[in-house]
Amino acid sequence: MGSVYAWSVFTQPLQDKIGWTLSEVSLIFSIAIFFLGTSAAFMGHFVEARGPRASGLISTIFFASGLIVSGFAVQIESLWLLYLGYGVLGGIGLGIGYITPVSTLVKWFPDRRGMATGLAIMGFGFAAMIASPVMGYLIDSVGIANTFYIMGATYFVIMLSASLYIERPPEGYHPSGVPLEEQPEQKKDYVQLVANEAIKTRRFYFLWLMLFINITCGIAILAVASPMGQEVAGLSVKSAALMVGIMGVFNGAGRLFWASISDYIGRPNVYTIYFIIQIVVFALLPFTTNGVLFMIMLFIMISCYDGGFSAIPAYIADLFGTKQLGAIHGYILTAWALAGLVGPFIVAKIYEATQSYDMTLYIFVAMFVVALIISILIRSDIAKIKRESELNN
Repeated sequence: MGSVYAWSVFTQPLQDKIGWTLSEVSLIFSIAIFFLGTSAAFMGHFVEARGPRASGLISTIFFASGLIVSGFAVQIESLWLLYLGYGVLGGIGLGIGYITPVSTLVKWFPDRRGMATGLAIMGFGFAAMIASPVMGYLIDSVGIANTFYIMGATYFVIMLSASLYIERPPEGYHPSGVPLEEQPEQKKDYVQLVANEAIKTRRFYFLWLMLFINITCGIAILAVASPMGQEVAGLSVKSAALMVGIMGVFNGAGRLFWASISDYIGRPNVYTIYFIIQIVVFALLPFTTNGVLFMIMLFIMISCYDGGFSAIPAYIADLFGTKQLGAIHGYILTAWALAGLVGPFIVAKIYEATQSYDMTLYIFVAMFVVALIISILIRSDIAKIKRESELNN
C-alpha cells in the first residue's frame, strides 16, 4: 500500500491528458493521507476487537475499490470522482491496513518490538521504489485508467492473500526459549491502558505532538526536495531526480534502522536523537551549496523522518501497554492526517511569499526545538509510571 508515496508518478500524466492543474492533482495525495490518519483513528478499536484478519479484509476492499473507482474517474475525466476513489476510499483502506499488521507484530515479537514494527513499516516505505517504475511503465503502455484497473486487481489479490494469513498470537504467548517471567516486556509494560484511558494522559499528547512536528517538517521537505535541491545547492534536474530516488532507500532503511536501535537504547533516547539531528540539518541546509553535501543531509533527514513512524508503535506499547495498541496507534496517527495537510501548505505559502525556502527551514528548526523539549519532558512521565508500578508490585 505504500505505493501512495509514488503518487507523483501520476501528476504530470494527469495534467497532460486531462488538463487538471498541479494543485488539483496534488490535493488527491493530501486527501488520501488525511483519510489514512482519520480512518486509523476511528478503526483502531475495530482492529483490536475483531482482529487483523477482519480488518485486513476491509482494508483490501476499500483500497482495491478505490483504485478501480480511480480508473473509472480518469476514464470519464471526473476530478471529484478521483478525489472520492483514490483520496477517500483509498485513504480509508490505507489507514486500516497500516495499523493492522503493526499492532499484531508487537504481540508476536514482544522482545523485539522496535525491530518488528520497523520491518512492517519499512515495507510501506520501500513500496514506492517498486511501485514507481511499474506504474510509470504501465501508464506509458496501457494508459492511466487501465493502470488503475490493473493496480486495483493486483492489490486485491495480494492484500486478500495476506489478510487471510495474518492472525494474532494465542493468549499467553511468549517467544520460545525464554521463561515468561524473564520476558523483556514484563519490565517494559508498567501499565496496560485502553485507548480511552490513554487519551486522558499527558504523555499521549506528548507523543502526538512529537509525531506531528516530525511529519509536518519531513513531508513538507519531501514535497519540494527536487526544486529545493536545484535552487539551494544548484543540482541539475537529473541529479535532483536521482536524489529523490535514493531518498526512497533511506525512507525504508531508516524505518528499520532506527526502530531496531530503539530496542537497545530506548525509545526516549531515539526521539531525542532524531530532533537534535534535524535541528542541525535544517539549520545548515540554507547555507549548503555543495550538491553532494546537500544530498547527504537530506538523506539523514529522511531517515529520521521515517524512523519516527516505525518507532512510535513500540513507544506506545512501552507507555500504555499492548492491550489496545491498535486503537491508541490509530489515535496517534491523526497527527499524520493533519501534518499531511499542514506541511505542504506551509512550505508552498511561504515560498510564494518570499521566493525562498530559507524562512520555512528556520520555522521548522523552531518546531524541532519544541519537539526536543517534549522528548525530554516525557521522561518524567515514564519515571512516574515506573515508580507507581514498583509501588503497586
